[in-house]
Amino acid sequence: MEEDNVINETILDKLKVLAESAKYDVSCASSGTVRNNPAKGLGNTVGGMGICHSFTEDGRCVSLLKIMLTNHCIYDCAYCINRRSNDIPRATFSVTELVGLTIEFYRRNYIEGLFLSSGVVRNPDYTMERMVRVVKDLRTENRFNGYIHFKSIPGCSQELVAEAGIYADRMSVNLEIPNENSLKMLAPEKDFQSVFAPMRFIQQGMLQSKEDRRKFRHAPRFVPAGQSTQMIVGASPETDKDILRVTSALYQRPSMKRVYYSGFVPVNAYDSRLPAIKQTPLVRENRLYQADWLLRFYEFKVHEIVDDSFPNLDLEIDPKLSWALRHPEHFPVDINKAEYSMLLRIPGIGVKSAKLIVTSRRYGNLTSAQLKKIGVVMKKAQYFITCRELPIHTVNETTPEYVRKVLTEPKKKKNKHDQQQLSIVFPE
Repeated sequence: MEEDNVINETILDKLKVLAESAKYDVSCASSGTVRNNPAKGLGNTVGGMGICHSFTEDGRCVSLLKIMLTNHCIYDCAYCINRRSNDIPRATFSVTELVGLTIEFYRRNYIEGLFLSSGVVRNPDYTMERMVRVVKDLRTENRFNGYIHFKSIPGCSQELVAEAGIYADRMSVNLEIPNENSLKMLAPEKDFQSVFAPMRFIQQGMLQSKEDRRKFRHAPRFVPAGQSTQMIVGASPETDKDILRVTSALYQRPSMKRVYYSGFVPVNAYDSRLPAIKQTPLVRENRLYQADWLLRFYEFKVHEIVDDSFPNLDLEIDPKLSWALRHPEHFPVDINKAEYSMLLRIPGIGVKSAKLIVTSRRYGNLTSAQLKKIGVVMKKAQYFITCRELPIHTVNETTPEYVRKVLTEPKKKKNKHDQQQLSIVFPE
C-alpha cells in the first residue's frame, strides 16, 4: 500500500510538470470525428466537462488530458520553454504510467480524450515509437474509444506515422515558424522538410484509407478527423500576409483541417534572437483567426484580405469589415437579390444568416426587422445593404471613414492597451 502511494505521488508530480510543459500547444481542438463505443468498450469522443476544454466545429465542448510524454528535448529552439539549455523541472512518463493515467482520469470523468505530444529524446523515431505504444495500448489493450489527438514528431519515419494514424482521431505536425529562414535562425536544428514530410505521410495515409474503404467497407480508418498544424505569431518578423499565404497553401491539402495561431509568449526573454515583447499579441492572434475563418468559410482569397499595400491585418476592426471599407464600390447590396457569395461579404452577415436569407426571401422581400430576427448584426450590416426599408445612410452615401468611426469609437478606449502590446522590436 505504501509503495502504491509513492507511485501515485510520483505520477502526480510528473503530471504537474508535463501538463505545464504542454500548455503552449494550442492545436488541440477535437472535431470532425465520432468514434462509436462498442459493447464493453471504454470512452467515446463526445461528452461533458474535463481538464482541458476544446471545442468542436459544431460548438460541443470536449475535455482532453493535454500532456507530454516527456519534456526532455535534444533541440534548443529559441522560443520553446522545453529547450535543451533551459534549467526547468524535467519529467518523463513510462508508457505504462501514461496509459494508466489516461484510463484513470477517464473513469473519474475528468476527461473524454487525450492530446499527446512530447519533447524529442535521442532521435525522432525513438520518441515517436514510444508515443505510438501509448495510443496502441489504449486502443488495443484497454479498448479506449475516446478521442485521441496525436502530435507527430518532425523527422520521424513514414512507418511510425502510418501506425499512429490507425489509432489516432487527429494528428498534427506543428510548422511553428511560417518562414524557413526564420525557422533556421530560431531553431537551427529544424527545417521545413522535417515538418512537411510527416504532413505528407499523413495525407497519403488518409487518401489510401479512403480508397481502401471504397473497396472494403470495414477497412480501418486512418486519422478520420484529419490533421492540423500550429504557427507561432510574433516570434519572427513575418507579416500577416506571409502567414496567411502559408495558411492558404496548407488548406489546399485535402487532409488539412485547421491551422492554429499561437501568440508568441516570451518564455526565454534572455535570447537575443527573439523580439522584445512583454505580453502575447492577443489582438493580432484574434484577427488571424478571423481571417482564417474568411478563407475557409466565406470564399475569400488571401490577396483580398491582405496585400502589398496592406500586409498586416487591421487591429481595430475585423478583416471582413476592413475589406468592405476598402471596397465601397461593391456596396450597397440588395439583400433580396444578391447571390449567396456576395451576402457572405457583407459585414454583420455570417454563414448561417446568409443561408437563412436565401431561403426566406423566396417567400417575399425581407425587411430590416426580419433580418434582425434571422441573426444579422444590423449595427454593421445597415451601412452596406438595402432592402424594403432602411432609414440609415449607406457607406456610399456617407464615407468609409465615417462608418469606421461610428463602428469603432466606443471600442477605442477598450482596445488601446491591447494594441500597445503589439509594439514589437525585432533584432537586426
